[in-house]
Amino acid sequence: MEPTSVQATIGNPYLDARRSWDERYGDLLSRARNWRALAFLSTSVALLAAGGLVASSLRSHVTTFVVAVDPQGRVLSSGVADQPVAINDRLKRAALCEWVANLRTVTIDGLAQRRAIDRVYAMIASGSPAQVQISDFYRSDPPSRRAETQIVEVQVQVVLPTSDQTYELEWIETTRSLSGQVQGEPMRWKGAFTLALNPPKDERQARVNPLGIYVTRANWSRIL
Repeated sequence: MEPTSVQATIGNPYLDARRSWDERYGDLLSRARNWRALAFLSTSVALLAAGGLVASSLRSHVTTFVVAVDPQGRVLSSGVADQPVAINDRLKRAALCEWVANLRTVTIDGLAQRRAIDRVYAMIASGSPAQVQISDFYRSDPPSRRAETQIVEVQVQVVLPTSDQTYELEWIETTRSLSGQVQGEPMRWKGAFTLALNPPKDERQARVNPLGIYVTRANWSRIL
């Protein structure tokens, strides 16, 4: 028998080892290549999706719509918050009427009284004469002390602008006992008030005083 025939019959040990290696590890290597390709494809898809979300968020725009109402709940003005709100004379008068009512009202409801005082200070310009005047008023005649014996209802009758910043108001105060009985004749009052405009520059200011109308001076007295 020829040597080549004997080798063919016996087989080549190197070829047999290579064949065994291919059969054992070739499938693992093939699957590893497939997983790498799949991971690369998944990463590419994720990056594309993230880029699409970023682009979409940059294009999207949230518009805030603001509606101004008077103390009776009637709509006075409305518009998009991104646009400057035109603070006209009607808005100033409505804000000032509500401010005077909050200032002079006396109620036995402690929470309502506290909120009224908070709204008064929210419309006072910081460091202005009005801040000193109102603080002195609350110290000398605190509503909580008056509420122990009486309640006071306020109704604004007249609002007259004397300039772009100053207004004169006349109102009636009705004093009642804690049981609701009217005490004496309603008293007439008048006052002069100076306003200033300072639109809110951040969310905190917008929540406290969205129109940016502030009282800088306040003087009032009883009409005898």
